[in-house]
Amino acid sequence: MTAISAQPYDYEIPEHGKMALVIIDMQRDFLEPGGFGDALGNNVQLLQAIVPTIKELLETWRSLSLPIIHTIECHKPDLSDCPPSKLNRSKEGLKIGDIGPMGRILIYGEAGNNIIPELEPKEGEIVILKPGKGAFTRTDLEAILQERGITHLVITGVTTEVCVQTTMREANDRGYECLLVEDGTESYFPEFKQATIAMLWAQGGIIGWTSAAKSVISAMSVG
Repeated sequence: MTAISAQPYDYEIPEHGKMALVIIDMQRDFLEPGGFGDALGNNVQLLQAIVPTIKELLETWRSLSLPIIHTIECHKPDLSDCPPSKLNRSKEGLKIGDIGPMGRILIYGEAGNNIIPELEPKEGEIVILKPGKGAFTRTDLEAILQERGITHLVITGVTTEVCVQTTMREANDRGYECLLVEDGTESYFPEFKQATIAMLWAQGGIIGWTSAAKSVISAMSVG
């Protein structure tokens, strides 16, 4: 069986069609100047740096006709799916539902809520609208994975320590074999990214594996 060079040890590639690429929350509001992330004082250029890497992975999966999953963190316009514990987290600046430079913050359908043009989903690719940080919480992701027989997830996106890590932990608890692409994920806080990577594959891969995009693409090309 073909394997991807990874930490803490090689990640075995399952039979064709059982391994999905997951691209988490690559949205304009998080990555572009004038968006929500920028308005909160973050350096969005840190997140922009991974776009070419994710695009290369995306094109690899498309060329192999393998399943692709995009996620969008978003809420209904009336915020009925946004609990107070999330809505009221910030005490200053913009909050979810407020009007920002690209429309209402984290509201589905607003300009800022869209996935960046470079990674825009194509017809037939799965798009998960998630009201929480994890992609399994209050979504039909697990049902979709089971229906399609997907057992392995190659995970990318932002931010490493929040939505990416939460999704990977949720997936691990449900029995999915997860690999995080280290140069296909990023944080506004580089030290948080590094800490997350170390935690995920510690103790023999307690949550999963991590690897570099070039190792993933090389192994997929051989397979």
